[in-house]
Amino acid sequence: MRLGAGIVLAIAFIAQFSFIRRDLSVWVRPSLERISQTEEPSNVRDIVLSAARGEVESFQIAVRSESSGASVGQILFSDLHDKAGHAIPASVFTLYTEHYVEVSPGSPDLRGKNRPLGKGWYADALIPFVSPELTAGRNQPFWVDVSIPRETNPGPYRGTYTVMVNGVAVTGSIDLTVWNFVLPHRPALKSSFGTNGDSHRRAVEVELLKNRLAPAQASVEDEREYIDQYGMSSVGLGFWSGANYGNCSMSAPPAIRNLQRERKRHAADLQLYNYSADEIDACAGQFEMLKEWARNLHAAGVPNLVTMTPTSELLDDGTGTGRSAVDVWVLLPRMYDRAVGAVETVKRKGDEVWSYNTLSQDDYSPKWLIDYPPVDFRVQPGFISQSLGLTGLLYWRVDFWHGPHWDSVNNFGTFGEYNAPGDGMLVYRLDAMGIDGVAPSMRLKWLRDGVEDYEYVELLKNRGAGEWALGLARSAGRNWTDWSRDPSVLQSVRQKLGERLDQLAGNGAK
Repeated sequence: MRLGAGIVLAIAFIAQFSFIRRDLSVWVRPSLERISQTEEPSNVRDIVLSAARGEVESFQIAVRSESSGASVGQILFSDLHDKAGHAIPASVFTLYTEHYVEVSPGSPDLRGKNRPLGKGWYADALIPFVSPELTAGRNQPFWVDVSIPRETNPGPYRGTYTVMVNGVAVTGSIDLTVWNFVLPHRPALKSSFGTNGDSHRRAVEVELLKNRLAPAQASVEDEREYIDQYGMSSVGLGFWSGANYGNCSMSAPPAIRNLQRERKRHAADLQLYNYSADEIDACAGQFEMLKEWARNLHAAGVPNLVTMTPTSELLDDGTGTGRSAVDVWVLLPRMYDRAVGAVETVKRKGDEVWSYNTLSQDDYSPKWLIDYPPVDFRVQPGFISQSLGLTGLLYWRVDFWHGPHWDSVNNFGTFGEYNAPGDGMLVYRLDAMGIDGVAPSMRLKWLRDGVEDYEYVELLKNRGAGEWALGLARSAGRNWTDWSRDPSVLQSVRQKLGERLDQLAGNGAK
């Protein structure tokens, strides 16, 4: 008996469908875990999320085909609905393709409490969604940002995602609880992240601000937009003394009138500061000149920010007011640990203390190099900063692009006879892909989540539950040596903080 053409096509489609479904894996993972290229797929297809209004929460979808020729055509999201008929539109989902970068060799291994994972391929660059062809037997993860509108009704919502692979649809569920509190538009944790100011300047600054981090400097013309749309709260004036690590020569300070003139150019609702010198602990011969900088800055109403260890020689700027020559002391973890008493002294005076991170300075504190676990990036801005009373975060550069390719992350020999993969590079330029703009890294997203963790604790302080919140924060990150490497610990602490804030607001999530 001969079969009709339609029946033959139907049988062929069913055979293809069964073949692909048998050889196709789709699963989800939390944002604080990396998905390697070769790990075994999971059978978990449903994701459970919780977030505040005004927060961005993330998760990952991974796809793997055991056969060649498969490609991910689309990943679609439904609206999210609650039982009362409220909806969160599908437009809140932003989808990225995770791009693997090669680390070779790995970061230096100092063989202490916090060791790098070593050379290999790491998912890091988040490029706008493309329809990638799958390599047989290799995982392809996708990153999903979920931006909760500030006006969302609190409570549980449910929706779906659908992955289309060669015409086959695989669906999973999304359960989202929106807590009954709102993250402030302006982050409580201050920050200063350096950029090189090239033709990608604006794209880099916007990407930082979208992830709750502030550029060290920004064009005056962009400030109003950055404040209103992205919550920028502070910016540096940009006067530089010339003194930094290995160079103890410091220029004379700008005249007070020039500082005042520059200050008036900026938006009145911005907190201004001046980053005057960098890593000058060994430059005691320049401390008197640094005091001159401080006196002029203070006369102009501008705080002085310097990356250095607090020292008694700079606890008075020479004006007789008792004001320190440095208003914002920014320290590496090893600098902090060598001067805990001095740090407490300047905090009692009312000076601010921030932290920063670069290279591999010790064998125990969190590192921001690519071959370290995600927890390293999240725990410093969030729980450690709260536990130690730190109020800001600094990073020397986010767009230190180098190497022959857009995704070159190795810099062997640049900072010494070792590799510091990804140092100074938290965004990727996409010119080579024909895309105008920059792509965030997964490391930038983990830093953002740490800033949001900090905000949760700050909100609880403002609601009279600060000691309880700080106790939880310390269980995840007490100091630079005592912090959890377990992502489930950080996630559990954040969940408890969010649930407490929800309860204090009247437990709107029912």
